[in-house]
Amino acid sequence: MARLKTSFTCQNCAASYTKWNGKCENCGEWNSIVEELTDGGIGAGPKSVKAGGYGAKLVSLAGESEDAIRIKCGIDELDRVTGGGFVKGSAILVGGDPGIGKSTLLLQGAAKLADKGHRVIYVSGEEAIAQVRLRAKRLGVEKSAVELAAETNVETILATLEQNQQADLIIIDSIQTLWTDRVDSSPGTVTQVRTSAQAMTKYAKKTGAAVVLVGHVTKDGQIAG
Repeated sequence: MARLKTSFTCQNCAASYTKWNGKCENCGEWNSIVEELTDGGIGAGPKSVKAGGYGAKLVSLAGESEDAIRIKCGIDELDRVTGGGFVKGSAILVGGDPGIGKSTLLLQGAAKLADKGHRVIYVSGEEAIAQVRLRAKRLGVEKSAVELAAETNVETILATLEQNQQADLIIIDSIQTLWTDRVDSSPGTVTQVRTSAQAMTKYAKKTGAAVVLVGHVTKDGQIAG
């Protein structure tokens, strides 16, 4: 079993310390530093080659290239802010104030893509399945083929995705609710959010699926985590 590593992280600015302090020296916030444990997995920093790493393949800059494959949902503004559609094999963060309409917009986009034949999975960490269905009914998209799951554990989400046919688009709503077994701290803490986001980004790159991570904005105008 991997040895747990202890760190003290400010939940306001993500500054890291070797011991607890009442005040963060970086941002000046009081009582924002939380003790967190990690097994040294995703997000814990580089490991030596002897610890199981392997060399990456180096290639020339002057090689073949191709345009990114994008998935357009048909909602003009959503397609515009994504640069012409969701890019397959990438993860994007959609941030905004709580209650501003992020979930509603993405559910509409998901429904339009599903109606075009794309496989779309919507993972809700904040609402129950019944609540998501109720919103879909209000939007008039309740008959869409979007697949739903109510889950917050990263390992369970990844296992579910790998056990089913690959999706074209995966929406995680929201990243602040996710937690991973690799980190011993509460959901929403800086380390949990970063580690969970890194795991979902890695999945997107590995499978070629487009992953959308919904994030809430703090009172300072920053994405939480």
